Amino acid sequence: MKLSPKVVLFFMSVLLASPVYAQNANLPGVNVNFGQGTNLVDTMEVLLLFTVLTLAPAIIILCTSFTRIVVVLSFMRQALGTQNMPPNQLLIGFALFLSIFVMMPTGESIYKNSIQPYQAKQIDATQALKGLEKDLRAFMEKHVRKADIGLFYDVTGAAAPEDIRGVPTHYLIPAFIISELKTAFQIGFLLYIPFIVLDMVVASVLMAMGMMMLPPMLVSMPFKLLLFVLVDGWQLVTGAILRSFNT
Repeated sequence: MKLSPKVVLFFMSVLLASPVYAQNANLPGVNVNFGQGTNLVDTMEVLLLFTVLTLAPAIIILCTSFTRIVVVLSFMRQALGTQNMPPNQLLIGFALFLSIFVMMPTGESIYKNSIQPYQAKQIDATQALKGLEKDLRAFMEKHVRKADIGLFYDVTGAAAPEDIRGVPTHYLIPAFIISELKTAFQIGFLLYIPFIVLDMVVASVLMAMGMMMLPPMLVSMPFKLLLFVLVDGWQLVTGAILRSFNT
């Protein structure tokens, strides 16, 4: 006897739905829970952690020594007049490793007081983030200027605290950035002076020789490079940047 496909499908559905087949067959189970096994506090901690990871590049750039270092190195390249040499990738990489060198004590404190206890489950994510903020604030408080902090209190009209530890973080970070930019521009101005003098001397010599059509920058660049190499310029610039964080 030949069975139709509809009859075969009917008997198969009955067989699969029978209790005997359900007991013998090893089928995957699905368990759906609504409102059970979910800790809202843990969810918020994970969300906060991902928020911090998203802002990590901005924290590395703006809340560390990276801003001052990369601006000074950019001024150094412009003062030499070498256009894109060294390239941006090299300057940023060099600034990043110098920042690691400067921030090493702060990083060790963060690892010891925040990361290690969090990995050992001695503190939760919120306490770890507070410890990270405390160590970063200690670095920023050391290098920020009081006048830059006072700017934000003058704008908002709020009463300034007696101690810098009472300054909110959203006041401290922009004040620290302004202080770092000001210091970097001061160092950049000092770096420009010898090269400007050399440009003026070359321009005066060319005018005296009647070579007014020859660009002074084209002639002065080899002398700039020679002067920079003779005085070991990269060592002097790097030393000046690193010593500026010890004052």
